[in-house]
Amino acid sequence: MRTPSPLPLDQLSRRSALRAAGAGALLLGTGGGLAGCRSAVDTGEKVGGPKRGGTLTIGVNVDFTPALLFTQSGQSLQQRLIYNTLIRYDDKLKPQPELASSWEYAADGRSITLKLREDVTYHDGRTFTADDVIFAVQNLQKPERSAQLAATARAVSGFEKRGDHELVVKLAHPVSNLFDLFEFMIITDRHTVDDAVKGKKLNGTGPFRLKKWQPGTGLSLTRNDTYWIPERPYLDAVELRVYTQPDALLSALRSGQAQLSYSASGKYLATLKGSGDFTIKQYATGSGAVYVGATVDDSPADSKAFRHAIAYAVDRDRIVEQALGGYGLASAAPWPKSSPAYSEANRSHYTYNPGKARELLKSSGVSTKQTLTLGHPNVALYTAAAEIVQYDLEQIGIKTELQPFDPAAFQKKLISGTMPTLWVNGHAFAQVQPSTLAVSAYPFNEAKNTSHFRSDEYTELVQDAWRQKDADGAKARALYQKISDLLLDEAFIIDLAVLGSVQVAAKKLQGPTLNKFSYLNLDDAYLV
Repeated sequence: MRTPSPLPLDQLSRRSALRAAGAGALLLGTGGGLAGCRSAVDTGEKVGGPKRGGTLTIGVNVDFTPALLFTQSGQSLQQRLIYNTLIRYDDKLKPQPELASSWEYAADGRSITLKLREDVTYHDGRTFTADDVIFAVQNLQKPERSAQLAATARAVSGFEKRGDHELVVKLAHPVSNLFDLFEFMIITDRHTVDDAVKGKKLNGTGPFRLKKWQPGTGLSLTRNDTYWIPERPYLDAVELRVYTQPDALLSALRSGQAQLSYSASGKYLATLKGSGDFTIKQYATGSGAVYVGATVDDSPADSKAFRHAIAYAVDRDRIVEQALGGYGLASAAPWPKSSPAYSEANRSHYTYNPGKARELLKSSGVSTKQTLTLGHPNVALYTAAAEIVQYDLEQIGIKTELQPFDPAAFQKKLISGTMPTLWVNGHAFAQVQPSTLAVSAYPFNEAKNTSHFRSDEYTELVQDAWRQKDADGAKARALYQKISDLLLDEAFIIDLAVLGSVQVAAKKLQGPTLNKFSYLNLDDAYLV
């Protein structure tokens, strides 16, 4: 397959721009109806065209953690502001050019030839070349980077440079999620990466440069005047400000101190819905899911009947309405509706049934006298979800004690597999190629997951699905169903609700978008 490089959006007609962008990200309006995409062109038409200048302040609920630079988490919003990736997905998971201007996949799926843009420079003026792509892949292969797509990076067996801007990437075997890697993998500066993971210097090719990182307060970014997309970005500066308390974030939005956030949730979203000062949109392709995790080599979570009891005990609709503010889909399976692995039968496999949950708990032989720790990150969404889970479990006889963790500390426990017996969190990676979930996401990784679940059958199914060249073919889809069946039966991860990133934006802000890994793109964003 060969893909041509597109012209910048301002050189395209409105119709061509929409077609080149794959119709963008489909958004849901506050009423749940399809709001459609917003390109730089069609937003500009409503307000007389894009305007240059101004500072955008984004409200976030967790601070930048340099050590997690190469790990997708709630701290990844800034990735696409400072860096670029090789490709970007459209709404149908079709790769579109970014730093890779075109590519040609070998028929046997064992290599891909990338043509790279020749007009890209880093913030320090150095020219972007094929050596930077080689470094980016090799960097993710390192265990200390804790990159979820490390397995896919390690499937790369070699490189063949054909000058500075053409590269053959060779694979040990076909993988169905190579383009997931190419959208996930930020192209960092190989000469300053050690400074990057310490937060000292973030040298990228993206639309904004790092001005300052003040721990606990946030990141300050300024416009990259030598950005490779002509006349972009429109904004002069971006501030990512940390508001750890939901009330403080709400106040910042209402007062105009912040004009954009993806961190408002639950009742806080509900209070903003009726305001005429904001637009609230949900990315319909999903950004992750809320779940209960179980450490399966800890009693009583080592009992499958006990885990099934939890799966029936939790009211998923209540999770959606109260914890997610109505923005989500109650689901026993991890997949959003846009996924090739989605089915209604999987979504509704476990429904709220306290009576059945009590029967399963009784059959498990688990004592109801003990009190179990229920961990969760100290973030409003997951605190609210954990409180609902705690209440529902108590109704069937399972007593728990909530244990909140700082988000960065919680992420480290997730990676290291040192969670308590039960925990509540959110996971990503179901919104891209289905095999990525089970080879990349820490809760699901077939080789080493947070729950300590291992199964030869699981490994075989996941590896077979991952090595399919056609990720959407009949064989791949049959494998996805088998993986879903196993996940639902083993219930080491008990999914509760699929959620999409919810964007709260001041009406004067136009054009922000997210990629599939929740990297914020402000190339075409502007203030009116």
